[in-house]
Amino acid sequence: MEYNRIILLCLLVLFSFSETCLAQGLVTEILKEIEQRQELGCDLTAKITLTEQRVRQGTRQLEYIYYRRDSDDAFLLVGISPEREKGNGYIRVEDNLWMYRRNTRTFQHLSRGDRIGDTEISAESFESRKLTELYGPVVDDDGNEIYTEEMLGKIPVYKFEVKAIIKDVSYPKHIYWVRRDNYLILKQDSFSLSDTLMQTSYSLKYTKIEDRYLPIKGMVVDQFEKGNKTIYEGSGISLKPINDAVFTKAYLENLSK
Repeated sequence: MEYNRIILLCLLVLFSFSETCLAQGLVTEILKEIEQRQELGCDLTAKITLTEQRVRQGTRQLEYIYYRRDSDDAFLLVGISPEREKGNGYIRVEDNLWMYRRNTRTFQHLSRGDRIGDTEISAESFESRKLTELYGPVVDDDGNEIYTEEMLGKIPVYKFEVKAIIKDVSYPKHIYWVRRDNYLILKQDSFSLSDTLMQTSYSLKYTKIEDRYLPIKGMVVDQFEKGNKTIYEGSGISLKPINDAVFTKAYLENLSK
């Protein structure tokens, strides 16, 4: 009997330890899964439409051609509409982000929090950098990763908070609502250094490419200036290889000639 009690106690301790490890690692597991499911492993070309709604200025629409290559985290956005945006662009060269203006034929260095076409969409949104290299989960006093199980409308989700582990990010803190069945992000609150809620992002539609998921429609709501929001949509997706020359400053400059 004493031997059986010892075995039972050991099993209970082992089970408790396993449950603790699971709790500690769930958010990290979700972040890694998000990375894997959104990393295409190939080139991508698409048309991106940004519809901006501002309380005092009304609605305007911007269109870009989006080139993306995950092998070296390169991307390029080239404006195609309206006329004043044609030939303007945003490009990542190595670890630097640049904005190009066709009229002046000049490049301006960007931070990852700078906006595309003065909308609510940041330059960082078009990068494919690994999420776990930018943010880490918030933990309690015992080192356990904090998350809750909730419902977002009718969808079961995990809700958790992450904080930046590097300085070069748009926002130092996010709160995510992620589907429990496939870990796709549905909602994201973004906060400033002073812990002010700055914007809320909603992923409204994903498309599946083999075993990867690409967000093709969403909305970013400005929480600082109430009533302002930007809706983004992707269409005309192609996975054909892209010439290396596209991901260069010279390519943008040649478009202006």
